[in-house]
Amino acid sequence: MLTGIVHRPNLRRALINVFWLIGDKVLRMGVGLLVGVWVARYLGPEQFGILNYAMAFVALFGVFAGLGLNGVVVRDLVTNPGSANETLGTTFLLQFLGGWLSFGLVVFAINFARPDDSMTKLLVAVLGFAIVLKCTDVVRYWFEFKVQSKYVVWMENGIFLVLAIVKGALILMGAPLMAFVWAAFVESALVAVGLLVVYVWRAGGLGAWRIRFGRAKELLNDSWPLILSGLAIMVYMRIDQIMLGQMLGDESVGIYSAAVRISEVWYFIPMTIVASVFPSIVTTRKLSEQLYHQRLQNLYNTMVTLALGVALPMTFFSGWVVNLLFGSAYAEAGPVLALHVWSALFVFLGVASGSGYLTEHLQMLALGRTLLGAFVNLLANYILIPSFGILGAAMGTLVAQMSAAYLFDLFHPKTRKHFWMKTKSFVSFYRVSFK
Repeated sequence: MLTGIVHRPNLRRALINVFWLIGDKVLRMGVGLLVGVWVARYLGPEQFGILNYAMAFVALFGVFAGLGLNGVVVRDLVTNPGSANETLGTTFLLQFLGGWLSFGLVVFAINFARPDDSMTKLLVAVLGFAIVLKCTDVVRYWFEFKVQSKYVVWMENGIFLVLAIVKGALILMGAPLMAFVWAAFVESALVAVGLLVVYVWRAGGLGAWRIRFGRAKELLNDSWPLILSGLAIMVYMRIDQIMLGQMLGDESVGIYSAAVRISEVWYFIPMTIVASVFPSIVTTRKLSEQLYHQRLQNLYNTMVTLALGVALPMTFFSGWVVNLLFGSAYAEAGPVLALHVWSALFVFLGVASGSGYLTEHLQMLALGRTLLGAFVNLLANYILIPSFGILGAAMGTLVAQMSAAYLFDLFHPKTRKHFWMKTKSFVSFYRVSFK
């Protein structure tokens, strides 16, 4: 096995990249969870709920800032590296404009959602302005293409650790809620500047970037379904918190968010793996359709194994974990976590199949499946929250994720192979684990 890796330099680079990205996320998961728990205990369920409501509201509209360009840009950098400067410059401008569009939309919308809540509106405005700075994420795409994410990891971890210390100091000083919001904004600003500095250090400057409106049209033609897809994803990832806030109040959002914080902390795993192997998947399909499907099947198998490795133990220890981390004030989050954590199975598969959709130019179908997930989640939350409270929101998320990331594939000829590959990954896990 080691010999095979030695003689496959692309695989070796991808594995090294995965190592750096996972190391980054593990550090963030550990320190971030500890600091997040400390903040949650300090603020209490109601103020923690207000904070998470504002973050969910911003995330819902923040999807317009990225314009769905991440995978499209990485794919184009792999297939046409000679146009890299044109792609990077044009993407930077598009995402800068998209950031301002997102900011305007989020400020406009919160005035309708909570017209008399000045505190929430201020939180949303500050967190929303940070979206404008996301245009520098184009640097991430370049490092993903180069499979050199370690440089971004170094920079981001340094900033993250400094701000973690700052948040701890704010707690010890008895700071108000707004101080933590400003800390989050400062972190976003420092990361944005840091990304540009790292690019200048490794690539030699931004002066070579070029903007071409014809290129912008090409990028948007490929990404516009992914914009709507990203919006739909945010709907069924965050609408539960917004609907809970509107229907049951901020304290319910705080308790639910405690469960979600633990459940979703694992989502970095599929995103990190796919970000590193995606360039290889694109290249493989150009060489061999059979090899492409083989590697995609291996990816699905890996995702199922990892997701179930998280969901199974968390189901039995959810109450203990919540009480240990968040304390008795958040005790109601235990049953929510036990149910919500099973969404990870379909999240992991959805992220993996997203790379296949993009490689096969199935952006419209990607849009279709996420629209289905958004619709199912909205409907399920509307029906289940009044009857089951915060547990109903977890039920809605699980049903929506299963509908979008798994069942949708069955109903279209171009995606049916993905359905059977995912089903095969379930069967393979069962045979290996229970034979």
